[in-house]
Amino acid sequence: MIHDERTSSVPPLLNVGFYNFVLTDKIVALVRIDSAPVKRLVQQLRREGTRLIDATQGRRTRCVVFLSSGQIVLSALTQETLAKRLSRPEALFAPEPTEEELPEAEPAE
Repeated sequence: MIHDERTSSVPPLLNVGFYNFVLTDKIVALVRIDSAPVKRLVQQLRREGTRLIDATQGRRTRCVVFLSSGQIVLSALTQETLAKRLSRPEALFAPEPTEEELPEAEPAE
């Protein structure tokens, strides 16, 4: 098998749900959406239309991923699920959860 230089130079990617990926070396924090300050921050960024990447595909936001670039990614997966994927290299490209594992889509607020 021929060694490909691209595979060794590309940092690992984290599947944040629905086959949306984030570079693992850019992740600063995984935060739950439960607190009022985090909810306010997300609403402010939605209004501004900048720095917010919505990877929920219409599902309920469960986790906010803060990146070193200042961007914020919204995920329908919990921070526990994402943290497990980060801690196990073989799970970075984990298959998508089944419909039973994800909550139903909620109408936009």
